[in-house]
Amino acid sequence: MSKKIWILPVLLCLLAMVNCAKRGSVGGGEIDEIPPQFIKASPPNQTTNFSAKEIRIYFDEYVKLQDPQKHIIISPPMDPKPTITPLGGANKYIKIKILDTLLENTTYSINFGQSIVDNNEGNSFPFFSYVFSTGDFLDSLQIKGTIKDAIVKQLDPFITVALYEVDESYTDSLVYNELPRYITSTQDSIRFEFNNLKEGDYKLIALKDAASNYKFDPRQDKIGFYERHVTLPADTSTVFNLNLFKEVLPYKVIKPKQISKNHFIFGYEGVADSMQIRLLTSDIPPEFKYRIFKDTQHDSLQYWFTPFFEKDTLRFEVKNTDQNIDTLITRFKDQYKDSLVIRSNTKSTLAPNEAFSISANTPLAKVNTEKITLVDKDTLPVPFTVALDTLQNKATFQFESSEDNRYSFQLLPESITDFIANVNDTIDFTIRTQKLADYGKMFLTLEGIQNFPVLVQLTNEKGEKVSEKSATKNEELTFEYLVPNQYNVRIVFDANKNGKWDTGDFLKELQPEKVQYLGTSIDVRANWEVKQTFTVKDE
Repeated sequence: MSKKIWILPVLLCLLAMVNCAKRGSVGGGEIDEIPPQFIKASPPNQTTNFSAKEIRIYFDEYVKLQDPQKHIIISPPMDPKPTITPLGGANKYIKIKILDTLLENTTYSINFGQSIVDNNEGNSFPFFSYVFSTGDFLDSLQIKGTIKDAIVKQLDPFITVALYEVDESYTDSLVYNELPRYITSTQDSIRFEFNNLKEGDYKLIALKDAASNYKFDPRQDKIGFYERHVTLPADTSTVFNLNLFKEVLPYKVIKPKQISKNHFIFGYEGVADSMQIRLLTSDIPPEFKYRIFKDTQHDSLQYWFTPFFEKDTLRFEVKNTDQNIDTLITRFKDQYKDSLVIRSNTKSTLAPNEAFSISANTPLAKVNTEKITLVDKDTLPVPFTVALDTLQNKATFQFESSEDNRYSFQLLPESITDFIANVNDTIDFTIRTQKLADYGKMFLTLEGIQNFPVLVQLTNEKGEKVSEKSATKNEELTFEYLVPNQYNVRIVFDANKNGKWDTGDFLKELQPEKVQYLGTSIDVRANWEVKQTFTVKDE
């Protein structure tokens, strides 16, 4: 009897704990999905004759700022920038401390984008703007427009859009070193909008501003621009469309750097299609010779020479055009000699329209085919030929492949000799071919094109070019041996007929060559033929 009396309280306690646990499992009730609400500002929003040094914006709950450096746009820019809190914690008000001397008779706007969120659930209070004027009235003109990338289908996020006031002191070079009069951002879409603008003439540009300093740095930023000046209020109803592009830097050679005993790197900026290098140093060995080829990963030329000789410095002449001739002097010393490393340029699977090739870290000089064997999966020998390309520094193997097969290359010692007399050890490469049914095919019909030639390109979802064909008329093009994937189709209007897409130049007021995408991506499946029509409108 006493045991039953003792057990009863224990069971009641356990039952109470279970009930408490169940009540707690609800997680505090319904999730808060209501964004914070603006209550007031001090000074009030849209204040005129503004002279305060501090602004406070109050909300009905605790808020914090999320990615403020990306979202908050102050126009015109202040220098130094104001301090805005809270940054790390949360508060019921946002405090803006103004450090700059404000311009007279100027309307300022502070757009918070999507940075204002509540402290608990992160609900956003989007695109709140605090506006004030240091003059008697608020400017009220506005313009709007869209931005797209000139060559890539997907636009980068957070594009800065700027207006420079065109007056007697304006020059196009201001975009490199001066802050614009007004700025805004695309935030999370391709559209942009300026509000609270004053009457006048402006230069409109867009920037993918890597440094977030509202200045154009061609080495890292993309730019887009409107050809004419924007005139307000006349252009308030115009929709401005800007193409964002990466400029090609002006040509500039960089001082060479010795990499190893027989190897220099000549870096450059811009276009160096005709770049030539000549050693000017006297008293070099009579058997001296050199080899130059382009680095596949960087903007540089690889300069190799043999034999090595003793000098403290070397003097080179680097010529790109008759107007671009530089004399460069660099230190020279004995270093280790590079060994030969050979790599395959082909992935493990060889497509039917692809050739197997190899490259090396040193210049290839000779291929001895008698020391190379090629067999299929049945170990039957396969005839092949080799073509050595010294400009690209690669050796290409041509042979008749068949589907669903495996091919094994064996390079015996001394089958490859490089420019500095290195030879290889035994190397084995294995590649496979797939069944033809593993690939897809696309028939693409062009319609409505008025200006030729055009380049028709297939790209993957990353915007990388997968295949390209040139067309000189409206016709049907066939793209074979496509790996199953989603493809985008774009047409490049090759205005200067040089066989490639050309970017723009801001100072030369040159827009990039036009590109048009097919509206939807195309799903290419294995053992499947896709027929698609690309009708071009409004070139």
